[in-house]
Amino acid sequence: MNRREFLGCVSAASISGMPVGKVLAASDPHGLTAKRANIQLAPAGYPKTEIWGYNGMVPGPEIRVAKGARVQRMLLNEVPDPTSVHWHGIRIDNAMDGVSGLTQDAVKTGDTFEYDFVAPDAGTFWYHAHNRSYEQIARGLSGPLIVEEPDTIDIDREEVLVLDDWLVDPETSQLDNDFEAGGDKSHGGRIGNYITTNGKYNLTLSARKNERYRLRLINASNARILPLQLEGFDGWIVALDGMPLAAPQPVTETIVFAPAQRIDLIVDVTADVGESAHIQRLDRNEVASQVAFEVKSIAATRTRGTPQPLAPNEIPTVDLNSAKPFVLKMEGGAMGGLRFATLGGVKKSMGEIVEAGQFWAFNGAADGMGGPPLAELSQGEHARIMIKNETSFAHAMHLHGMHFNELNPDGSLGLLRDTTLVERGEEREIAFVADNLGKWLFHCHMLAHAASGMTTRIIVS
Repeated sequence: MNRREFLGCVSAASISGMPVGKVLAASDPHGLTAKRANIQLAPAGYPKTEIWGYNGMVPGPEIRVAKGARVQRMLLNEVPDPTSVHWHGIRIDNAMDGVSGLTQDAVKTGDTFEYDFVAPDAGTFWYHAHNRSYEQIARGLSGPLIVEEPDTIDIDREEVLVLDDWLVDPETSQLDNDFEAGGDKSHGGRIGNYITTNGKYNLTLSARKNERYRLRLINASNARILPLQLEGFDGWIVALDGMPLAAPQPVTETIVFAPAQRIDLIVDVTADVGESAHIQRLDRNEVASQVAFEVKSIAATRTRGTPQPLAPNEIPTVDLNSAKPFVLKMEGGAMGGLRFATLGGVKKSMGEIVEAGQFWAFNGAADGMGGPPLAELSQGEHARIMIKNETSFAHAMHLHGMHFNELNPDGSLGLLRDTTLVERGEEREIAFVADNLGKWLFHCHMLAHAASGMTTRIIVS
């Protein structure tokens, strides 16, 4: 490949569902080491890329447990930066949530921290660094966490697919090391130029016609929203962010897949022998294959039709009539029109805020995690938050420790999620039961945004 061809594959990488290595197969079954490693991220023939990965892998080792099982992992930090691990989407004890500066001290280089918690919900989750996340996740510190249902579901095969993008220098194959770029912070975030699945490109899976798969998709990108389509499949969404849908939803339109979100699909292969089925990515005005499935043979004479829904997780139901209302107003960023906000409790101009490295404000405060909490609730109290995006960019808002319902346009309870995408100029209301004690982060998962003002807290006591 020459430089032009490499740049071409940057936008049209066809990525695989290669099995992700499992922690249980490692020599130390309870070890999780954040370390530097050199991997073949770019195409063969290019130099290896230095990444930071759990156990030196990209993505990190798959952790797979049964619903209700205990997860124990000893983090050893061997990267030259303090770090911590957040278990994204798990309704976890606050002390195990892994947010440095809020729930624990960051683990210094050479030190360890033991994570020990129960996984209460079946579903597709993930884990990732939560100190200087905008850099550490961009370097590779993330991995899948799968919690299995007690009941067997009707599939022939399962694939865990971790989608990610990387900002790579095509000449050297090394990651762009300007993680503090003001343009990223003030605009859409750090958008990569090279897109992978499970750390690979151009790796095609074999398939059989009329075979049924469960595809567990994780968007581990720092900021990239992935519009996805299916080709050569009949498909249904059966879970979002680890929470099963009441009824499988047929995939008939483009799936908008925001950073940190997860999608569980049940798909039947409809492509003929000799053809390929694809998970496709819409890239500007082009369509690229994100994952290709080459159909080698026939598994059955026909497809199986609509799958059965997955068993629901036990999530408390919100009473909207008694829910305490809050408003989260997003301001700032490039072209946002924000003139003033408070920083450290003092009113400052946008220029002064930018000089301090902040670009965004929540409810007029640009302090991020150091600012006032959005809400203080008693355990068991019901709450609803109206999110108003008054910026020129989309934001993927993630709540730690609890799942929430997105509210439908008619005001009824909608989908259960832990990360919701709020487009520019949009208003989105969410509601939840504050049943988990602790200080819980609520932030934009465009990670450069979170690092520059788009972070707040919800305190449950």
